[in-house]
Amino acid sequence: MNCPSCAEPLSPGAAFCEACGTPVGAAAPAAPAAAADVAAEAAPFDLTTATAVPGRAAPGAVRPCLQCGGAVGPDGYCESCGSKQPSERDHFGEAPADWVAGVCDRGIRHSRNEDAMALFATGDRAVLVVLDGVSNTDDSHLASLAGARAARDALVVPLPSGMGTADSRAAAVTRTFAAAVDGAQKAIVALTPEGSAQPPSATFSAVVVEGRTGAGGARLHVANIGDSRSYWLPDAGAGVQLTVDDSVAQVQIAAGASRKEAEQGPQGHAITRWLGIDAPDLAPRVASLDVTGPGWVLNCSDGLWNYASEPQELTDQVAAAATSDPQALALALVAFANGRGGQDNITAVLARIDAPAGAPADPGAADPGHNAATADEGETDG
Repeated sequence: MNCPSCAEPLSPGAAFCEACGTPVGAAAPAAPAAAADVAAEAAPFDLTTATAVPGRAAPGAVRPCLQCGGAVGPDGYCESCGSKQPSERDHFGEAPADWVAGVCDRGIRHSRNEDAMALFATGDRAVLVVLDGVSNTDDSHLASLAGARAARDALVVPLPSGMGTADSRAAAVTRTFAAAVDGAQKAIVALTPEGSAQPPSATFSAVVVEGRTGAGGARLHVANIGDSRSYWLPDAGAGVQLTVDDSVAQVQIAAGASRKEAEQGPQGHAITRWLGIDAPDLAPRVASLDVTGPGWVLNCSDGLWNYASEPQELTDQVAAAATSDPQALALALVAFANGRGGQDNITAVLARIDAPAGAPADPGAADPGHNAATADEGETDG
């Protein structure tokens, strides 16, 4: 159980929340809704593209309680245990295929969920998009969701093959990702309040999975701006971080600092590039990787990797979840981050890659870091 007022974890049998003093089972005091939060609830939030996921019911279905699984009433409280449930913007999931799913969660410390995701999947390809709204900017929870959906829509069509050479293919893929970034940027700018002193901003991370069902294995294409990340986590062998952050921490790592020292330092999450009307550079970093063995593709915000930055640390959490269901695994990763403190919004999006018949067991990399559009990092915090 979590406190219905402040969402802090409760001790078994507790009568009162030790953090805020609210009696267990008492309704949280109603707070005046901020204009931006009212707009978030009123903004279109299409539920028709998602199957039933804990915390997000399919149209017409009863929404399940995150604490006990009971039915959530129209007032937002569980009819069985009485706990207050987060809004569907604060905790939602998508599962467009049985091998692709994601969960986007407010976390514990933030007052609203400024992360966003948008997914698409067919038989052998998938699109996984994650945007992390910058917390100290206006309406970033609205802008990140609009931007994620715009980017996904731009990537639904299969990636171009170029002129038949590796370089032309890479250039064509880079142009497609640039168009997706442009679509996300326009969606964010369109929601920027006039005269805003802190216009909405967001990081960007996208993964396109191709050829999942082919005999030669799958090809992963990734693009990013900011510090949301994608990883390849094979069932056997070493995992790979597919993206390179645009952050002060990454600048420090490049200068010789240890990963732990840089990421846990005072500017560990200060980004040097982002999307938004004040963005310094909109050229995404683009890379690709060929994989021929089973494993997981993970696209996530820093609310998750902050607690498990190294690929092996994430691989360990995947193994601990002991599931082949991407929906269950996404929920487990979000629960892990919340269990470690939930200091930030958390998004975990996954695609399951199974080894095709006759493929070798170990993943084989080809061109794991083809950064066809890597931009120089600036020194401005986002």
